Amino acid sequence: MYRLEREKPAPARQRFRSVRLVSALALLTLWAPTSALAWGGKVRLTRRYRSGQKMVYATKMHTKAVIHSEPPELQNFLPPLPTNFSLQQQNTVTVKAVHSDGGADLENHFDKFEFQSDLADRVPANFRDPAVSAQQEISEHVAGQDIVAHFDRNGRLLGFEGGEGLFEQLDPAYREALRQALRFFFQQVEGDRLYPEHPVKQGETWKNKLDSPASAAYPYNVEGENTLRYVGKTKAGGVKAAVVEFSFVSVLRPAPAAFGKAEPLARLESHGLGVDVRIEGQGKGRVQLALDDGRVLQNHATTHQTLRARLKSSVPLPFTNSQTLKLEVQSDTEMDVESASR
Repeated sequence: MYRLEREKPAPARQRFRSVRLVSALALLTLWAPTSALAWGGKVRLTRRYRSGQKMVYATKMHTKAVIHSEPPELQNFLPPLPTNFSLQQQNTVTVKAVHSDGGADLENHFDKFEFQSDLADRVPANFRDPAVSAQQEISEHVAGQDIVAHFDRNGRLLGFEGGEGLFEQLDPAYREALRQALRFFFQQVEGDRLYPEHPVKQGETWKNKLDSPASAAYPYNVEGENTLRYVGKTKAGGVKAAVVEFSFVSVLRPAPAAFGKAEPLARLESHGLGVDVRIEGQGKGRVQLALDDGRVLQNHATTHQTLRARLKSSVPLPFTNSQTLKLEVQSDTEMDVESASR
């Protein structure tokens, strides 16, 4: 015969320890989702494009440049160039097509665009009004334009097109500066080569090569490396995100077709000067990537570039006995990007 005996209640001290343990576990459960940079485990950071997805980006960018030449009179062969210019813009980015290899075509609509520079202060007095008018025309002409940018599965910019002859209608002094500013913008909003090819843990570092040959879309041979570190997780606008810090070094060498006939360095060639150009760059930044699809939520980046041009004269020049001349342009750019999905 079996007897059912009632279990004796646990001592009060044991029950109190159990309550404390349950309470502690409950508090940990509540705290874990809101801890900004302390979630454990590895994450896979990759860009997953979704056809029809829209993002709105507000961007501020400012560039300062300093021009040196040896001898100083060499600059007389160049047209006046802006050395301080800024962009403020808002873009609506729409994923127009996603390809089988994971790449995508993104349409960038310029909702707002404001361009300012110091060119008017660097030209003779009788050219100041036209310079101011040209600057205003840039802002008016770019706003409302659509440019389609092509990216691979790792967010690498392959090229862009559209804008109905946007660059051809601009003053040559602004053309290359605006082209490079837009290229830098496209790279930053799509996380150009930020993504690792394997899951990463907090504090892990990885590298990506930046090497690419010159092409019709981008006539520069590029060598370089990107160093990245996964800092941890946070939330941006209510979206779970990964925080990644990055730094890079690069060297650009223009292909023979890089400079159009109206570009400043092409002007030097027209005076019988052979131009050998090397552009050295370095930069760093901090980006927040959405964990669900890898889209950029926030990005702050700074870059420093040095353009060095060595020139050889095939004809005698009035201001020097040397056949080797030097031109150097140093520029510093700072960019802030904020985004919100629609």
